Amino acid sequence: MNKLTGWKLTVVRVLVILAVIALTVLLFLNRDRVQELEALGYPGVFLLSLLSNATLILPVPGVLFTSAMGAVFNPYLVALAAGSGATIGELTGYMAGFSGQGVIENRKWYDKVTLWMQKYGGITTLVLAFVPNPVFDIVGMVAGALRMPLWKYLTFSWIGKVGKMLLFALGGAQIYNLFS
Repeated sequence: MNKLTGWKLTVVRVLVILAVIALTVLLFLNRDRVQELEALGYPGVFLLSLLSNATLILPVPGVLFTSAMGAVFNPYLVALAAGSGATIGELTGYMAGFSGQGVIENRKWYDKVTLWMQKYGGITTLVLAFVPNPVFDIVGMVAGALRMPLWKYLTFSWIGKVGKMLLFALGGAQIYNLFS
């Protein structure tokens, strides 16, 4: 397999980071219209979760949507759809790290996160995917920069994201049941 080197690798990195930034801005600007996907049922849950997790840094309220859909649909299926969509959406962070390794190196937190990822990569990914936080993009960026195998990143992200989405979906179902 012919690996990219030199200027070709730089061009690919720049194109990927520009695509990630463009997607983030596009989703942020259209965040209100994205919520119209709920009419599509489980595929809509999947798509909205994918889109809300494809943004870098700028939040789109995907977990709130998951809670609402947990009250309308089967919360276990909502969790699977939302967690799967969220995992695929997190590829933007991974690709940004893979493409723009120089962007995140030499930051105050980089060494600490790098050590966590090198020592406990899968577990760090799983725990931070499960815990609701706005910094999971950083985990993806570090995983991409460290060239964590994609299957490993996606597997641990999926387990954590499905678990988190299950809590939100069940919470939404419980709240709905309390007030109905």
